Amino acid sequence: MPHPPALLRNLLFQRSAWFETRVVERARINGYEHITPAMARMFGHMSHRPIGLSELARRLGISRQAVHKCASDAARHGLVEFLPDPANGRVVRVQYTATGRDMEALALSDFGGIERELAERIGSEAVDELKRLLALDWEDGTAGR
Repeated sequence: MPHPPALLRNLLFQRSAWFETRVVERARINGYEHITPAMARMFGHMSHRPIGLSELARRLGISRQAVHKCASDAARHGLVEFLPDPANGRVVRVQYTATGRDMEALALSDFGGIERELAERIGSEAVDELKRLLALDWEDGTAGR
């Protein structure tokens, strides 16, 4: 029986999991042993300003309740805090605390190390090309034409 062709979707999931594993490993090495893969994904979608839990849920493709649990876990460790939305009292937003911003800065520097590890495995030119391709605008259908 012939081996099925590799699907792009599956390859992207596998490579994302490779990166995610290293992010969580580095978090543990840096003293953030309570960081879970779910928290790491949530942090990856947070910005430097408060973001609504519903928006995070949409970005992550999970329920608002799941995001709230993840954010509550991060809040227990002093990494994020909840804020009311001044424009809509029913909206709950989350943002990094000072401790969370320190963690984020350390994680951002670790991402460079993870990219260097990848470059050692597949070559720096391949990493540059991968980043170039993934940065293309896939939404309007004109990228690469």
